[in-house]
Parts: sequence; C-alpha cells; structure tokens
Amino acid sequence: MSAPLLEVDGLNVTFGSHTAAVRGISFTVNREETHCLVGESGCGKSATALAIMNLLARSAHRSAKRLTLGGQDLLGISERKMATIRGDRMAMIFQEPMTSLNPAYTIGSQMIEVLRRHKGASRQQAVDRAVELLGKVGITAPEMRLGQFPHQLSGGLRQRVMIAMALMCDPELLIADEPTTALDVTVQAQILRLLARLQKEFGLAVLLITHDLGIVARIADRVSVMYAGELVESAPTDELFAAPQHPYTRGLLSCVPVPGKTRRDQPLGNIPGTVPQISPDFAGCAFRSRCSFANESCERAIPRRLAGENHDFLCTRLPDTVLKATGT
Repeated sequence: MSAPLLEVDGLNVTFGSHTAAVRGISFTVNREETHCLVGESGCGKSATALAIMNLLARSAHRSAKRLTLGGQDLLGISERKMATIRGDRMAMIFQEPMTSLNPAYTIGSQMIEVLRRHKGASRQQAVDRAVELLGKVGITAPEMRLGQFPHQLSGGLRQRVMIAMALMCDPELLIADEPTTALDVTVQAQILRLLARLQKEFGLAVLLITHDLGIVARIADRVSVMYAGELVESAPTDELFAAPQHPYTRGLLSCVPVPGKTRRDQPLGNIPGTVPQISPDFAGCAFRSRCSFANESCERAIPRRLAGENHDFLCTRLPDTVLKATGT
C-alpha cells in the first residue's frame, strides 16, 4: 500500500493557557480518499483544518509529533515556504464563501491571482483556466461571471466559485470545512455531487468537515468522530454506521432518522448537555458528564481500543461491553 498523502500524528492546538481546542489527534488521508471529520460545533474540527493549513490565529499554539503532506514536513518549514504549498498542493474551501471572497474584487481577479502567484502563468493562461473551471463546477456563462463581484452571485454560485478557485492549481489535497452549511437542501445536494465528481476527475484527496451524518453516509470512505478536541472513534464509513462503539458516536447516530426504520411518531434521540471547554491539563474522558455509562474509571487516562483492523475508539469499555450496554 502506498504511503498516505496527509499524515497527522499527535496534533495539539491550544489558545492561551486555558483552552485546548485539539488534543493529540492522529489520522491519515490517503490519495483519492474522502475522510470525514464529524462532530458537534465546538469539537475542534475547524481548528484541526486551520492547523493543517497553518492559518490559526496568532494567539493559538500548534504542535505535533508529525504533520506531513506527501512526505513534506509542514511543521519545520517557514511561513514563506508554507505559503507556496497552501493554495497549490493543498487548498481549502471555507464555511461561508461571502466572507472568504474579497467583496472589493471581481471573481475573475481573485481566481486569476491564484494561478499567477503559484504557477507563474500568464494572465491569459489564468483567465482560460478560470473559465474552464467555472464551467466544470456548473456555472453558466463563465466568461461573464469573471467580471462580477461576490455580492452579485447567489450563495450556491459563490460556493461553486470557491470550489473552482481551490482547484486552480490542481491540488493534491482539498480541505472542505462544512461547505454546504449556509446552503438550502437542494443546493447542498448539488454541491456534494459536484465535489464527488470533481474528486474522481482530478484524483483529489478530500478532508471533509461536517456535523451532518447524512452527508458522511453518502460520500465518506472513512470517518473520524471528534469530541472536545479528541478523536473518540475512527473507522471505515460502513463499519462505523453498522457497529458504532463510542457512546458519543451512538448518540450522534440516534439523532438521525433512518428511512424505513424510524416511525413518524417516534422521537429522535438526543445528547443532553453541551461540549465542554477543555483545559490543557484535563484528564479522563471529556464526554463523561454527558454519558449514561460513565463511572469512576472515566476520570483517569482513557485507553484506545480496537474494534477491528481499521476501527479504533477511545473508551474504558471493551467493544462487546459497549455494544451490549447500548442495547445492540
């Protein structure tokens, strides 16, 4: 098997001395794979993506045992070198395109700048590439769109522009941070189909951040569940949905209606409480205050267990114990 494209080992992100947004997480993304980070708001998903791209606020501190893209170390390089990788070898689609696109510049000028800066292309080459990609993401009359400003486009069109811009330099890795959050359901489905098609066409590896398990079920190859800055479970998508092990994962899945199984009059599950703010010296399971199976052992270091060759989770309970206790 070839080496993973993205390797994240022991990644930590802290804000000052009081908040640990990401706590020692490790995962990989293979070439042409869609790996989803899923969890509630405040679990550290976006902080993870920004740490990989080195776009964290100045108040944040990033550390890791290993962080590489195609074998290239992303920790020990200068910001100048990182700027040549960001937007070229890896690109990011942010949650809200209206705040990601500069309102003072046309769509064309923002797209053209990407290719000219990273590839040294001529203006005409950059224009041709921009027109080509706007067409590929389903925008009609792409030549005309180049002269428009972001506010002249709908939310769905702006998100398509962001996708096209991210593909300008033919990146190896595309990080999509909840790219459909601000869109209506119909447009969401269109964007997801578009991402899946472009991934196959361009041979992209995709790290998709979402809280929508319906999206995960449709497009992910592998899923990592985050809670309070930790990866509490990671598995191939089919295996995670068929046999979730961590109580938090099972709680998330209980909140989602299942076609053909969930009755109209049947209430959906819920997870009481909210995601806590964790300090760097926090010990034990962060989910214990919301978990009906918590006991004294959850206040100590939590072991990482194997539920299969490629399925691991963070819990004091053994795999069979978790399944029996939750009624499976």
